[in-house]
Amino acid sequence: MKNVAILIAILFFSASHAWSQGTNNIPLLGDNAPSFTAESTTGKISFPKDYAGSWKILFSHPADFTPVCSSELLELGAMQNDFNKLGVKLVVLSTDPLESHQNWVKSMETLNYNDKGPVKFNFPLVADPDRSVSKKY
Repeated sequence: MKNVAILIAILFFSASHAWSQGTNNIPLLGDNAPSFTAESTTGKISFPKDYAGSWKILFSHPADFTPVCSSELLELGAMQNDFNKLGVKLVVLSTDPLESHQNWVKSMETLNYNDKGPVKFNFPLVADPDRSVSKKY
């Protein structure tokens, strides 16, 4: 579990560097994460301010309701307690609108994925309204 969290943190810091520099350069560990305020499935968040003092994983996925993204999110949901024990906070981001995120979470919370039982998502799924594509769900 620690290896997974460390790998994800490294990937996060790598992506955040390129984002903060506005370039496609390879990011460096320890660079600043991007700051943003957005609506999410758990309400409005300010990143990274709301997560000060914690390790953070900013998980990005291409689309709601897709098989791979769903299984990845269900695994993150099943691992929430492990992340909490490590002091790691999860934030999920994609270009899908908030309504899609809410419907996707609601549908996934009814599943018994890999016989682990239903998962309640206690981390936010963030909508990026600047890049959202309008869809009806």
